[in-house]
Amino acid sequence: MKKEIHPETYRLVAFKDMSNEQVFVTRSCAASKETISIEGVEYPLVKVEISNTSHPFFTGKTKLVDTAGRVDKFYQRYKNRKK
Repeated sequence: MKKEIHPETYRLVAFKDMSNEQVFVTRSCAASKETISIEGVEYPLVKVEISNTSHPFFTGKTKLVDTAGRVDKFYQRYKNRKK
């Protein structure tokens, strides 16, 4: 690996999928103020809305993933428009 090409904050970080509570650890530069303990080791915690464990493409589910109601608002706004 080449020296001095990675940022100083490149370290192991835990990412938590908030839709299904799945946690995975990987290397990242993402900033975090929270920490989580996994098997006795403290990691910085980054919370994400969706990951490969909950995304319809990876899970095979065809449902719409909408945590803020944006899709419903879109359909309500444009339901009376003609094609």
